[in-house]
Amino acid sequence: MKIEVTDTTLKDLQTPMIALGITQDTQPRLAGLAAEVDAALTGQISAILEAGDFRGKPNETLVLYTHGAIPTPRVLLVGLGKLEEITYDVIREVAATATTRAQELGLNALHIPLLYVDKLDTLRVAEVIAEGSILAQYRYQELKTEAGEEDQPTELDNLTVLARPGEHLPEIEAAVKAGEIIAQSTNLARDLINRPANLATPSEIASVARSLSKGTALRCHVLDAEEMEHLGMHLLLSVNQGSQEPAKLVVLEYNADRRDLPTIVLVGKGITFDSGGISLKPSQNMDRMKGDMAGAAAVIAALRAAALLELPLHVVGLTPLTDNMPDARATKPGDVIRSMKGLTVEIISTDAEGRLVLADALTYAGEFEPDAIFDIATLTGGRVIALGAHAAAVMGADPLIERLRRAGEYVAERVWPLPLFQEYGKQLESEVADLKNVGGREASTITGGFFLSRFVPDGVPWVHIDIAGLALVDKSRPYIPKGGTGFGARLLIETLRSWQTRE
Repeated sequence: MKIEVTDTTLKDLQTPMIALGITQDTQPRLAGLAAEVDAALTGQISAILEAGDFRGKPNETLVLYTHGAIPTPRVLLVGLGKLEEITYDVIREVAATATTRAQELGLNALHIPLLYVDKLDTLRVAEVIAEGSILAQYRYQELKTEAGEEDQPTELDNLTVLARPGEHLPEIEAAVKAGEIIAQSTNLARDLINRPANLATPSEIASVARSLSKGTALRCHVLDAEEMEHLGMHLLLSVNQGSQEPAKLVVLEYNADRRDLPTIVLVGKGITFDSGGISLKPSQNMDRMKGDMAGAAAVIAALRAAALLELPLHVVGLTPLTDNMPDARATKPGDVIRSMKGLTVEIISTDAEGRLVLADALTYAGEFEPDAIFDIATLTGGRVIALGAHAAAVMGADPLIERLRRAGEYVAERVWPLPLFQEYGKQLESEVADLKNVGGREASTITGGFFLSRFVPDGVPWVHIDIAGLALVDKSRPYIPKGGTGFGARLLIETLRSWQTRE
């Protein structure tokens, strides 16, 4: 979809449909362009509002036909909700709703006017309009050979963001471009999550990462089993023992030669399929375990965006990739494995494998002398029990958690902190090794984070982000279709974007 910015006046506006955001408040209902359209339609919008046929509730829609009163044949009313409750995410959803409605009508183009809300930055509004529109059109259909009845119509060819006459268009165009980059990067993460495990193997994901480094400021290096063995990454390799697919550790680096910039390392769990290993999972819903690499997908997406947005940072993305399969050679409960850090780990459950691959990757992160480390993973079912579908769990350094919290509010990927009291470490004490890989059902999300904390390089601020249950959804939202959500990609991107401006 091509996105443009214009300040064309209503009388010269040639488009199949224009979308107008309407608030739920009684006064003022219509202002600016909406009032101008209403006047051209001899008060038709005002009459509809007065009659209560359209109330302006969030994402409510109504299509009006202009019958030649203006060059635009259709006007789409989209509800904004109450004026005081309008946020960037409300506008992101409104743009998504308008785009979807245009698709349902079989239109090839749409104009969405910029919304001017006193408490919101206009350039950010332009950004989220582009972002929401692109995210709303996402469907994973690369493997379909026949279109089904419920398949989404072909995406729009053109979206135009309509500014007021006299606005400085280059700034708005730059904001729209940023929204495109963020949405397209998120859709890349969605593709990787939705892709079946027989296609999204460690080698194939590594190939995707390599392709991103072509023509950008990204540098890609992929560690194979021999290199990981040399480095002592035995925890990561132990998860791979039962697999026929070789493990990979992808290192994506942006601004690799700019050590004068802050260095941020992102580590993403990349279990391309999780059977549970010898501690085999129940067969019901096991197909969803193709999404156990959603953390890695988010990191790859964030590195793509960092490069295209030309952020003033040195960013490193580490994605340890392997599936977790049962086999005669597979790691067994009771085995003891030595980590890259040198700590020995007693394997109580081979289904707690994500923390093992992350542990070695976190140790390896120290090679880059980072100013901060974030790891992101579909780690524990306990996160779902604790926080449901509305927030990721975070543990670690308070200043970094606050950065994530602010970013999460903006992108509507919220986070909520859990404690890492030393007492939780007692649940991981082992009689035969330095620690166990699980600490029982109680506080399982916290003990998972505590386990990872033991492998963070000394003195480096770190945060663990648990996104279990958020990577794949069964119910769609205006810009989040069923399937892979890409949750965490926009969270990480916004955290990086705001690094130099927010303390």
